Amino acid sequence: MREQTTSIWQKKAAVILGAVFCCFLWGSASPAIKIGYEIFSVAPNDTAGRILFAGIRFTIAGLMVIGYQCVTERQFIFPKKTAWGKVCILSIFQTSIHYILFYMGLAYTSGVRGSIINSVGTFFSIGLAVWVFHYEKLSLRKAMGSVIGFLGVMICVTGGSFSSMLQGGFLWQGEGALLLSAFCGAMASNLIKKIGKSENPVTMSGWQFLLGGLTLTLIAVLMGGHLEMKTALGIPLILYMGFISAGAYTVWSLLLKYNEVSTVTILGFMNPVFGVLLSVLFLHEMSEATSWSGLVALLLVILGIIIVNRKKKA
Repeated sequence: MREQTTSIWQKKAAVILGAVFCCFLWGSASPAIKIGYEIFSVAPNDTAGRILFAGIRFTIAGLMVIGYQCVTERQFIFPKKTAWGKVCILSIFQTSIHYILFYMGLAYTSGVRGSIINSVGTFFSIGLAVWVFHYEKLSLRKAMGSVIGFLGVMICVTGGSFSSMLQGGFLWQGEGALLLSAFCGAMASNLIKKIGKSENPVTMSGWQFLLGGLTLTLIAVLMGGHLEMKTALGIPLILYMGFISAGAYTVWSLLLKYNEVSTVTILGFMNPVFGVLLSVLFLHEMSEATSWSGLVALLLVILGIIIVNRKKKA
């Protein structure tokens, strides 16, 4: 109990800086993945290639986290026997299913759309915390914020016209996969909060990344997946993508362990902001980001995240 009341991760400055760090890394994921598809010659219909690309990334992420913890604690870090079931559950939701869907979705949509749609995970997370895990109670404020946020995501998905959605503007393998991916990510966030009460969140993150990455790699190899690197830039890119997961999820896990879910997730409004800005910078998606539907969708999502997680003043 003493550790939780005096932890540096409960300090306001650490929470804000940690959340900014995580959101920047996550925001860079969409453009990094799409750039990676070009460098490693992964076509939109190359399912095995996408899974292999993800598997290598998360295997690297797991080794990074485990290696860092082993060095800092000067001993080999290994989950307890009773924790392996939790590691498997986390690897299924946080790595395997989550990122198979995420990588599929990004192959069929833009980085701007992917960044905005992925933010719906914040609202899924609050819903799961209320109805499934019972961490929080539903209030009118949270309900209103969720509605506003979901409206922003719907505008993003439809481009501001529901008729375009009916005419093929919405793809289940694109936007649909991203929505399902966000739900899996929200489930993982709540599982981390629950598991973190009895287990070391850093240890759990490292080993679930490694287990999930190796599982994805094995699946891809059995499917005949392969990657062809066009340029040597692929090496620093895949290492950076491993660090995105290793750095962001480790810090985010610690923030969730020592703070309320809403205290941390309110700062998640920066995630779509970084995602859109970096997609404009690296993917040249200025026209979509500055369209009326893109701007309105982003603003509504940001507003929804802030409202749904804003604490009521005493």
